[in-house]
Amino acid sequence: MKYFAVLLPMKDEEKSKEFRPAHLEFLARMKKEKKVVMFGRFADGAGGLVIYQGESLEDIESWVKQDPYVMNEARYYEIHEWDMVSE
Repeated sequence: MKYFAVLLPMKDEEKSKEFRPAHLEFLARMKKEKKVVMFGRFADGAGGLVIYQGESLEDIESWVKQDPYVMNEARYYEIHEWDMVSE
């Protein structure tokens, strides 16, 4: 299993407010399915970060494109494979 850091920079603040509940529901579902490890917003309001786990970049991108923030153009996204160190 690989880890991927997904940055969600702010694109539209009003849309972000509008779609926040749906975004959080989506992430909760993905976490329950063990596709999301952790997530949170940046304290400065610039966006947020989601750590996904999956087999491939293609899998992760297909999931990210289902996020209400991305679907409704409230946020951009940027995906990076992440080599997590747990020590």
